[in-house]
Amino acid sequence: MQNFNSYTKQKWNSLYPADINPISSEQLDRLKAFNDQIDVTDVQQVYLPLVYLLNLTVNSQRQAEITRAEFLQEQPPHIPFIVGISGSVAVGKSTTARLLQYLCETLLPNRKTQSLTTDGFLYPNQVLKQRGLLASKGFPASYDMPALIEFLKQVKSGAQQVQAPVYSHQSYDIIPDQHVTINNPDILILEGINTLQLPADQNVFISDFTDFSIYIDADTSLIKQWYLNRFQQLRKTAFTDPNNYFNQYAKYDLETALMMAVKTWKTINLPNLERYILPTRPRANLIIHKGEQHRIDRLYLRQY
Repeated sequence: MQNFNSYTKQKWNSLYPADINPISSEQLDRLKAFNDQIDVTDVQQVYLPLVYLLNLTVNSQRQAEITRAEFLQEQPPHIPFIVGISGSVAVGKSTTARLLQYLCETLLPNRKTQSLTTDGFLYPNQVLKQRGLLASKGFPASYDMPALIEFLKQVKSGAQQVQAPVYSHQSYDIIPDQHVTINNPDILILEGINTLQLPADQNVFISDFTDFSIYIDADTSLIKQWYLNRFQQLRKTAFTDPNNYFNQYAKYDLETALMMAVKTWKTINLPNLERYILPTRPRANLIIHKGEQHRIDRLYLRQY
């Protein structure tokens, strides 16, 4: 990665050393995924400098918008600053998104921050079944990319209210007639495996709409381990609900259930990672690399 500067966690922290502790261990536990081992030290050493960098970047963009508006003799628009978060399944994207939103709301109280997952733009299961794509859910073709692109266009046009569909991990499907509303925030955190991908039938990247993109990275062997660990925990918790789409896995013995999870990894998650997710990593502005137990060990900041 010749166009990235590499930083250890300690070096990254030295760029913005801060004594403040904006989050308690209890609050962090509520924000992070149950298989994520991030701790308060990571927040101080990694995420506080990141929020500081994001704030500087937002300020720079706002100034550019004001300068352009002055030249055009117009009122400067209020355009949301979009932070894209990408990476494999089970790597910690959701934790990063929730934590960033919390820190932005806490440390940048004058800036309105909202977050959204691209899961809401998956086609409904009925459509996926009709197209023979249900077994490939999560692959690029399973997303309604025109709808996602149109959503981002509206957000970037400064629309006061833009609605997005809502996805349920409980039902493994889009919730009919339910939407989340994005209200022209200062910062929009967009999380999903496809935030850096180029749709096959579109002439525009999702990343064309993002102002700062983050890729959560880890060795593939670790991601597989985290995926299987998460599966085993879900099998003992969420999957036990009879209304959960994956309730069947709680009924099998552990060995059988794990064999099915490994098959899912090999046939869906691993190919999706290798073909469509990992190749987008060089497009990110920042790569956060994790080692054992989700511990962040290195960061890569793009130069150009």
